Amino acid sequence: MEDQGAPIRQELSSAEMGALAHLWRGEVYRSTIWRTRLDTTTNWAVVTLGIALSIAFASREASPLPLVLVGILILFFLMLEARRYRYFNVWRARCRWLETHFYAPMLQDGNLRLGEGWQKELAEDYWVPRYHVSFRVSVGRRIRRNYLWILLIQTAAYIGKLIVHPNPVANVEMFVDRAAIGPVPGLVVLAMGAFYVIVWSGWAMQSWHHDRRRWGSTQRPTGMG
Repeated sequence: MEDQGAPIRQELSSAEMGALAHLWRGEVYRSTIWRTRLDTTTNWAVVTLGIALSIAFASREASPLPLVLVGILILFFLMLEARRYRYFNVWRARCRWLETHFYAPMLQDGNLRLGEGWQKELAEDYWVPRYHVSFRVSVGRRIRRNYLWILLIQTAAYIGKLIVHPNPVANVEMFVDRAAIGPVPGLVVLAMGAFYVIVWSGWAMQSWHHDRRRWGSTQRPTGMG
């Protein structure tokens, strides 16, 4: 008697395997397009930071304020890139799903012995398209991959500017006074800068822990995303 509770393995014909191959190529193309868009926003962030560095270090009398204001633009690019990453991750996850559940078994076994239930998971993702990661997670991943280094360079350049221009600082009090922006005391500005770095660094660490909990140390995911 047939076990009604056992999963049913769907055998694929040659035509269906050809269709899956074309589907995989299409998903690779879409993921490549969105990967390029991610690189574009990163390049914008790097270029704007470079402009701010050029202005701030153009002369001894130049204000360090551009290095502060450029942080607003960098955060705007980060939010934009995180949104784009959520789209990119949809196509990337589908490509990996096909590679690990369709191509890899064929390459490993030498014949078509597919795993169970992978077609249903992929079909449901096409029936009801959805993001595979939250906006919070996507922001954390982009900070870890790119923006943490940009933010650290910005911070180091700002501190360096205060230390060396218009002349080397003689004591801590002089350093704090140079950080003042108009009526805002230097201590407040530095405290906000420290908060700025700690928040984004903490966000990156939280994202890393999230991904590690979800996938583990083996990097062999059982779901999309």
